[in-house]
Amino acid sequence: MESLGEAMRRLSVMQSMVDGERTAARVLADPLVVKLRERYPGLDEHVLHLNLNRLYQMSKEYRNCRECPGLERCPNDMQGHSTTITCAEAGGRWQIIDHKTPCAKFTADEQQRQLRRRITSFYVDEAMFGAHFDETEMDALDDDRFIAVHQIFDYVNKTTIEGLQNNGLFLMGNFGTGKTYLAGYLLHKLAKEGYSGVIVYMPEFVEDAKALMLEPQKLKETISLMKETDLLVFDDIGAENLSPWVRDHVLGPILNYRMNRKPTFYTSNHDLDALERHFSFTHKEGEEVHKGQRLMDRIRPFVDVVHVRGRNQRGS
Repeated sequence: MESLGEAMRRLSVMQSMVDGERTAARVLADPLVVKLRERYPGLDEHVLHLNLNRLYQMSKEYRNCRECPGLERCPNDMQGHSTTITCAEAGGRWQIIDHKTPCAKFTADEQQRQLRRRITSFYVDEAMFGAHFDETEMDALDDDRFIAVHQIFDYVNKTTIEGLQNNGLFLMGNFGTGKTYLAGYLLHKLAKEGYSGVIVYMPEFVEDAKALMLEPQKLKETISLMKETDLLVFDDIGAENLSPWVRDHVLGPILNYRMNRKPTFYTSNHDLDALERHFSFTHKEGEEVHKGQRLMDRIRPFVDVVHVRGRNQRGS
């Protein structure tokens, strides 16, 4: 006589078989699997049943993607990827091969990560480089800024076609006209072309550079990075509380190295003549006209001036 335990086990096995058959029928009736069989009519029931797990994974992850909760909450086995299937015939037998395919959200996120790795920011909000730069909006935002915007567009296009230029740009204008935004756009677009970039907010950098005198190795690495990067932006230059040491031993060597090698860009509220006067005077040493001129000799011949006009966009 069959024991109760044996009977229960037999019923459990039978139930599992029934459930398995239902699951198999559900998977094989899935529209994705039906399309797969239409694409590969040589697939037989035996091959399909051997690969039910792969087919189920494909269907489940496809449904997950249709109701995507966002990259951070992706429920698929590999975040930002879904299972796709191809079939191939080898030696008269069909094989089902599964692949993990990245979704559009994962690809866009990875592109942004790569861009951020190419751009180093000193005291400038890095969120700028995750932003979406709408060229149509940039073009239409302010009629007074039209010429400046197209000078930036032209520079980006020229670099994209011809390669890295020797000369950079000097973006000059009043507060809030979008000079930093335009410089950020330039870095962002050219980072997509594979160029590295550094952007430095000068007022804060100068204050920290004085402290770096006590950390010579870190100072050396920082200066080396600014020398070697493809694209260097000094943001809000002329607004810093300049010291003779920063002017002569930090800015001077960086600009001396880069001239005729790699382009340097500037945003400033000053024109070139006013910037020269700024460099010629420090609170510690007073007026040193020749030192201001010497630094400007490493800037003036190597930039094209872009007048960024228009209304103050801050807070609007």
